[in-house]
Amino acid sequence: MAQTRPSFVDRATTQVLDETSDEAGQAPMATITTWKTHEESNLPDGGYGWVVVGSIFLINAHSWGMTGSYAVFLAYYLSHNTFPGATSLDFAMIGGISFSFAFLIAPIVNICVALLGSRPTLFIGVFFQTAAFIGASFATEIWHLYLSQGVSLGMGIGFMFDATAGIIPQWFTNGRAFANGLASGGSGAGGMIYSLAAFAMVPRLGLAWTFRTLAIIQFVVCGICALLLKDRNKQIGSSLTPFDVKLLKRPAFLLLLGWSFFSSLGYVTLLFSLPNWSTTIGLTASEGSIVGAMACLGQAISRPTIGHFADRAGCINMSFVGTLLAGFFCFVFWIFAHNFAQAVTFGLMSGAVTGTFFTLIAPVCARVVGLVELPAGLSVVWVTIVLPSLFAEPIALEMKKSAGRIYLDVQVFSGCMFFAAAACMLFLRMWKIRENRVFEEEAGIEAGKEERVDLPTQSSSEYNSTPDSRPAPRWRLHEKLARFEKIERV
Repeated sequence: MAQTRPSFVDRATTQVLDETSDEAGQAPMATITTWKTHEESNLPDGGYGWVVVGSIFLINAHSWGMTGSYAVFLAYYLSHNTFPGATSLDFAMIGGISFSFAFLIAPIVNICVALLGSRPTLFIGVFFQTAAFIGASFATEIWHLYLSQGVSLGMGIGFMFDATAGIIPQWFTNGRAFANGLASGGSGAGGMIYSLAAFAMVPRLGLAWTFRTLAIIQFVVCGICALLLKDRNKQIGSSLTPFDVKLLKRPAFLLLLGWSFFSSLGYVTLLFSLPNWSTTIGLTASEGSIVGAMACLGQAISRPTIGHFADRAGCINMSFVGTLLAGFFCFVFWIFAHNFAQAVTFGLMSGAVTGTFFTLIAPVCARVVGLVELPAGLSVVWVTIVLPSLFAEPIALEMKKSAGRIYLDVQVFSGCMFFAAAACMLFLRMWKIRENRVFEEEAGIEAGKEERVDLPTQSSSEYNSTPDSRPAPRWRLHEKLARFEKIERV
C-alpha cells in the first residue's frame, strides 16, 4: 500500500563541536536531530553495496557512455552523405529516440522487475543493446538506423538503467548521494572514452565494424555486471507500480517532475550540440570530439564530488546549486567561447554540473517519496522526461541560424531551461523545509527544542545570571548553526 509520506520512527543525533571552546574537555555541544524512515534504519549502509556501485558504474559507462558518443556519430552523419536522402532532423531524431525510449519503457521495466527480478531484466537490456549495435552495422537506409540506433538502443539502455536506478539507495544511508554519484559517474567516464574511441575507430575500422566492436565490448562487460548485481526490493518491500498516479497529487513530487523535465531539456540540448557547435566557431571535427569528451570527463570527475557534498549539505540543496550553475555557465561561458581553449574549458565546467539531475535524482526522489515508493516514483520521473529527451536536439537544430552566431539561440534556450529547473528545485526545498517543521509539530516537538546545548557545569552560574551581566555566550553561534543544519539541510 502506497504511503502518503514516509513514516519517521527512528532518530539519530549528530554532535557538533564548538571549535572556539577551550581544550579542557568542556566544549559546548549541540544535538541535531535527523529523521530516518523505518526502512532506512535497517539498511546495511555499504558492504556488498560497494560491489553494486561498481557494477552500476560499469553498466552506465557501457550504456549511457556509449550513447554519449552519439554526438560523434551525429557530427559524422552531418558531414558525410552516409544515408542518401536523410536530413539533419532525421539524425537528431534518432539520438532523441534512443534517449526517450530509455525512459518511455520505465513502466514496462518495473513490471519485468516485479515478475522476473532485476537480473533477468538486465539481461533483456543487454540483448537489446547488442542487437542495436549489430543492426546499425548493417544499416543501409535511414529507417534501419531509426530501428537500431534509435528504438533498440533506447530499449536496451532503458532495461538496464531503469532497473538499476533505484538499487543504490537500498544499500546506503549516510553515503547514499556519494555512492549514487560515483555510480552515475560511469556515464561520464564511458562517454569520454567512447567519444574519443569512436572518433578514432570510424576512419580506421569503418562505421560497420565500429558498431560491432562496441556491441562485443558492452555485451561482455554488462553481462558480467548483471551477474554481480543484487537488489533489496523484497527486504524493503519496494513498490514496483508501473505508473502510480497517486504520486501526482503531491505538490512536492510535481516540483520534482518540473526539475526533471527542464533539466533534461537543457542537458540533452547541450550534450548533443557541443561537437557540432565546435565546428561553427572554426574548430576541426577532431577538436569538436575532444570538446564533447571533456564534457563527459567533467561529469565523471564531478558526479562523485557532487554526491559527497550532497550527503553533507543536503541532496536538494546541492541539486539546486548544481542546476543553477549549469544555467549560469551557459550564459556566461558558452555564449562567449570562441576558440579551442575556451571550448574545452566550457566543456569541463558544463560537464561538472549539467549532469546534476542524473547524479541526484535517486536520493532526491527517495527524500520526496520514501524508499518504499522510490521505484514507482522513478518510473513516473522517467516517463516525464521522455518528451524533452526526444525533442531537445531537434528543437536545437531548428533554432540554429544560417549565419553569424549560429548557436546563440540554442545557448540561450539551454541556459533558460536550467534556470527553470533550478526554480522548481528552490520551491521543492521550501516545501521540504515546511514539511520538516510539520513532522516535528506532529511529533510534539517544537522547532529547535532538540537543539539542546549542554553547558559546562562549572560555568552554569554565569549563564543563569541576568542578560546584562552574563558574558558573551560563545555557544549561541553554535546553537544557530545547529538550527540551520537541522531545518535547512534538505
